[in-house]
Amino acid sequence: MAYQAEGADTIDSMLDLMRRLPPTRIEENVFALTQLVPDAADEFLGSVDHPLKTKMDKATGREYLTCDYNRDGDSYRSPWSNEYDPPLEDGTFPSTKLRKLEIQANDAFDSYREMQVYYEGGVSSVFLWDLDDGGFAGVVLLKKVLKPQSVSAPSGSWDSIHVFETAERGRHAHYKLTSTVMLQMVAGKSSVEGESKKPGEWTKTAEDNVDLSGSMTRQ
Repeated sequence: MAYQAEGADTIDSMLDLMRRLPPTRIEENVFALTQLVPDAADEFLGSVDHPLKTKMDKATGREYLTCDYNRDGDSYRSPWSNEYDPPLEDGTFPSTKLRKLEIQANDAFDSYREMQVYYEGGVSSVFLWDLDDGGFAGVVLLKKVLKPQSVSAPSGSWDSIHVFETAERGRHAHYKLTSTVMLQMVAGKSSVEGESKKPGEWTKTAEDNVDLSGSMTRQ
């Protein structure tokens, strides 16, 4: 049975329900809610964060992450080769200047995630795009999966999505950053306690002004 959508209140209710449902079953829960309220499906789908998925860049043999920000139709753009898979002739690409910055950002976060004090593995991807007002926006994606070595060993996953936009204002640059972290931890099985799951999701937004000479000014 489908229900008639009633604007923003319906979307808020759907998102509130998603926060109370197991994150390990996001795709199933999203499908069920879109079937229940089909009129709100498009807006709802654009508001839900999914665990990141990994693809292999056929041209470079390197892994990258997929999300709505590097998707065009049914194709995904790789940050390594700048090519779409499946191939797409009229796909959206960053400007030449921004592509150079995107390459540098991917190299930087690739080194960051390999550092022992941070991720020590996993997969990272950075995607940038131009804005109509002359600024630019981007997303930094990080994913780490802990695979159990035995039945009793712990497992879990970390998915973080950091979306930002920035614009120069004279000698300053203004930016807005929204970070979402999806965390799943499974303690494993024992003869007494059984399996314990602790999923969760957190989102935080911040805005700031940065002096282009290097210092930071808080609002």
